[in-house]
Amino acid sequence: MHDRESMEYDVVIVGGGPAGLAAAIRLKQLASERSSDISVCILEKGSEIGAHILSGAVVDPIALDELLPDWRDDGCPMAEVPVTENHHWFLSKNGKVGMPHLFTPGFMHNKGAYTGSLGNLCRWLAGKAEELGVEIFPGFAAAEVLFHENGSVKGVATGDMGVARDGTHKPDYQPGMELHAKYTFFAEGARGSLTKEVKRIFDLEAKCEPQVYGLGMKELWDIAPEKHVPGRVIHTQGWPLTEEVGGGFLYHQANGQVALGLVVGLGYKNPHLYPFEEFQRWKQHPAIREILEGGRRISYGARAINEGGWQSVPKLAFPGGALIGCSAGFVNVPRIKGSHTAMKSGMLAAEDAFAAIGAGRTGDVLEGYQPAVNDSWIAKELKIVRNAEPAIAKFGPVMGTIWAGVDMWMNTLKIGLPYAFKHHRDSKSLWRKDMVQPIAYPKPDGKISFDRLSSVFLSNTNHEEDQPIHLTLKDGDVPITVNLALYDAPEQRYCPAGVYEIVGADVGTPRLQINAQNCVHCKTCDIKDPTQNINWVVPEGGGGPNYPNM
Repeated sequence: MHDRESMEYDVVIVGGGPAGLAAAIRLKQLASERSSDISVCILEKGSEIGAHILSGAVVDPIALDELLPDWRDDGCPMAEVPVTENHHWFLSKNGKVGMPHLFTPGFMHNKGAYTGSLGNLCRWLAGKAEELGVEIFPGFAAAEVLFHENGSVKGVATGDMGVARDGTHKPDYQPGMELHAKYTFFAEGARGSLTKEVKRIFDLEAKCEPQVYGLGMKELWDIAPEKHVPGRVIHTQGWPLTEEVGGGFLYHQANGQVALGLVVGLGYKNPHLYPFEEFQRWKQHPAIREILEGGRRISYGARAINEGGWQSVPKLAFPGGALIGCSAGFVNVPRIKGSHTAMKSGMLAAEDAFAAIGAGRTGDVLEGYQPAVNDSWIAKELKIVRNAEPAIAKFGPVMGTIWAGVDMWMNTLKIGLPYAFKHHRDSKSLWRKDMVQPIAYPKPDGKISFDRLSSVFLSNTNHEEDQPIHLTLKDGDVPITVNLALYDAPEQRYCPAGVYEIVGADVGTPRLQINAQNCVHCKTCDIKDPTQNINWVVPEGGGGPNYPNM
């Protein structure tokens, strides 16, 4: 490690998503307001800002309004399409029933929200950050947390470049760089690899419920002009997810495009369930197919989503660092929104860190950050919906939705339950393969439904082939002796990119083949693996998907 160079900053931010960018901008705003200076850098593992960003997205502008009040008139791409219609459909196999607005709390109506590409919003925010003097390093993956001798976080180190799969150094080898900071913000998104480490080291989840997740799969389509209604927002529940937590979305965005997808809660029980194929089935529903027929699919991607809610938010600050955004888990599941809460959390952490640095402190706990979150509209919003996801998981899609709706209304009126439901880890939910029936999925028609490999092609995913596999196994025998034997190797199905494949079973010598080049960095394997034998670590910087406008 002695040959690594180092750079010093006041604040290092791991991740160039909404939370990290908002934190960086707020730090520089505060410095400008007080005629002082603060050095801030952002490390982003994607090839550019936005390359790994995937969301619906319908964005509540409350945090943008606080951070950059003139954003609507300043070229922000999110301002192009305000939400004009809001629909919520309950799907049966061949029909649908719309939920009247009267039955849903006002915060579910998307009034004043905007729909567009979260990746493009991040690119715009990155431009604003750079104008303020933030240094942004895309294509550099933070691979290691660094610590002072007293145990506080010192910063992070980027991964080495030019390492061959066998661990040897290729001719273009470059050692990683150490970035030291007075405070380090972890803004890696859901299930970040370094976030996992600091949660474990500082026991940040000791007093909260375990985080639970959904797998969100998304496509962009160009549709027939006569079918396109800019600003129309559609959410669905029900078919094809008859027992699982989840639902679909279809947003009419700019340039004649719709963004559509399905979120499947990763607490599902049947190991034969195939989330990607459920998504393809969902698109074949008559109400969805009608919109897509005559159109053309242009992009695909997938990402895990925090669904634990307020009761799963861990301790946020620790010596030398803080969790912000989806690294902490601020998603509002019923609203299918988390960008606004992510940005606000980054802003609050920035304000506390700026005050600490101004007072000459470094490497201690940002004691004001957690109380600031607890007193903010983040907490108010998430407390109202905290029992929605666990109610559906506990009582099923129909009764659970009714229960969740009543509870949200009661919480809105401040007469809801005084406690939050508990969660169970997604990795613990699978039943043995002999306890459930296999699921027969139809073949893709190549017009509305497609296979995984052609879908991954549209994600522009690329990894240097001769590099260490970033999907690591703690025990190489477990995939066959446990996962295949008991659960029919569910990693073959829960991965939305076809990374995991059992080969050799036809000749009696099955083994797990990992097609790491296909990985879209969704983190599902790290979450759902029933033995927790898979550990996702960052590949060489710049690898992974390259989403143009997801």
